[in-house]
Amino acid sequence: MIPAGFEYHRPADITSAITILQTHGDDARVIAGGHSLIPMMKLRMTDLAHLVDLQAIDGLRGITIDADSVSIGAMVTQHELITNADLAAAIPIIAEASLQIADPQVRYVGTIGGNVANGDPGNDMPGLMQCLNASYELAGPDGTRQVAARDFYEAAYFTARDDEEILTRIHVPIPASGTGYAYEKQKRKIGDYATAASAVLISVEGGRCTAASIAMTNLADTPVWAEAAAAALAGSTLDDGAIATAVAAAIDAIDPVADNRGPIAFKKHVAAAILRRAIDRAIARAT
Repeated sequence: MIPAGFEYHRPADITSAITILQTHGDDARVIAGGHSLIPMMKLRMTDLAHLVDLQAIDGLRGITIDADSVSIGAMVTQHELITNADLAAAIPIIAEASLQIADPQVRYVGTIGGNVANGDPGNDMPGLMQCLNASYELAGPDGTRQVAARDFYEAAYFTARDDEEILTRIHVPIPASGTGYAYEKQKRKIGDYATAASAVLISVEGGRCTAASIAMTNLADTPVWAEAAAAALAGSTLDDGAIATAVAAAIDAIDPVADNRGPIAFKKHVAAAILRRAIDRAIARAT
């Protein structure tokens, strides 16, 4: 199918883009890479009169790395996340997760802003950003504000972003040196959403876990930051008992539904296996 007719806008700055959203209200929608919105338009599941393309806004691009944080423009593509050597040195789990998104054709066009902003529970970056304790910068008619990734997702496709706001940048604190990391994902085929995926960060000092963070993807109607699971690891020697407790806490925190990726019991089984694998690999990388 082809989309219904619409008016195409390509503003040169964020202020102009917000003005278009204000003018046309619910009839307007912004587009970044288009991998979520365009298929919906082709299926006539979304009928928009005005499409606001963000490609010409230079301020939404670029990766800036400071001593303790990274700032990523919303229009940075997954390919750029993979190939930026400085980002890989500062936060290597971002490239590791990006390499598991769809396929190269998608990654050349798909953006981090689009991946985190639309609230799709199957997207990889929202859970990763919760694991990393990132925050999102939102620009709107009343100026800019920041919302923690852990507070941003309210339900499937519903977020804390107001209709007239645009996500402009993602701010990510750099994990402490020596932090172990892993992003594990199980999917049916290349290009598919995850049946289950998990992001894990673990810091170790003197044989004990000093800090941990765990997030799960596509196992509820929002990404799940498994706070209790991370707490089960913190302070432990990362023995089998602590890891088993953490995995059990994470499984208690998820709420999968049966679909063409499998029944609920299967998804919980896969989630436990994926999380255990991610924890083991993060421990092995922690120094």
